[in-house]
Amino acid sequence: MKVGDLSVSETRDRLMGQGIRLRIGPMVTQLQVRFPNLAQHVHFLYKDTPFIDEPCIVDFEVKLAPPPALRRWFQGGAAIYLDGIMNFGPFDPAIAMPMLEWCLNGCVFNRPNQYLILHSAVIERDGRAAILPAPPGTGKSTLCAAMSLRGWRLLSDEVAMIRPSDKQLLPVPRPVGLKEGSIDVIKRFEPTAAVGHAWPGTRKGTVAHMRPPADHVARADEPATPAWIICPRYEADAATTFEPIPKADALLYVAHDAFNYSLLGTTGFETFADIVDACDCYALVYSDLNEAVGVFNALTPPRATAHPDRS
Repeated sequence: MKVGDLSVSETRDRLMGQGIRLRIGPMVTQLQVRFPNLAQHVHFLYKDTPFIDEPCIVDFEVKLAPPPALRRWFQGGAAIYLDGIMNFGPFDPAIAMPMLEWCLNGCVFNRPNQYLILHSAVIERDGRAAILPAPPGTGKSTLCAAMSLRGWRLLSDEVAMIRPSDKQLLPVPRPVGLKEGSIDVIKRFEPTAAVGHAWPGTRKGTVAHMRPPADHVARADEPATPAWIICPRYEADAATTFEPIPKADALLYVAHDAFNYSLLGTTGFETFADIVDACDCYALVYSDLNEAVGVFNALTPPRATAHPDRS
């Protein structure tokens, strides 16, 4: 079943009770939300996400709820508990939904250490994936959202999850985080994009999330082969440039934001080195999303159509 198979009221009742076991890529999160007004937002963003309706082993237990009374009185009215321990908060309930999304990202960043975890967006077409590493504020998520609306499959806007045994990228199709001006940029770029409520007042300004396309979520069991490492950077009014970079530079750039590279030791280094060696590496500067889409589409031209023999 998918979350969208439930009504909003059914979603609220489950979130307020034992929770919903969301299956996102290779992981299961048991999510409880003790703020009934947020059920509609969870339902919207995770409409196409499958959930498990029977007892099972979960990777993360996440609960958004009021903190103990004394802390609530002095510090704020919401907190996030991870496996029963308060990890985030207290904070203003008015930003509870973006805080929940950041916590869920944090779970993926820090817990599944059987995989190599890189801070990067990942998109795929025809089985070949582009890894898009970039620090915050460089337009990575905006570009990733746009590409997912133009024929590329979204694996993640935040994390490249690599299986060391075969160097495959595993999908983690979660809502795409958009900040400030990028919210309206994506709405203008694709008016049908499923962009949720905009939440002002967060530490990153106004934040909204785009629901991943339904067919991308449905293909969450399909890994992809790394083919490109593309380091994107948005610059206002800049001409679009797309230039090769040395593999050594790409390795150092990506390693800077690898979450568990050192923790995995030799396995992490060998996996990382093999990925970089297998990929073509580029730097992309852009200001126009349509031009950036054109750059990516040129990497994977349409497959030739077979024609009947006319002789």
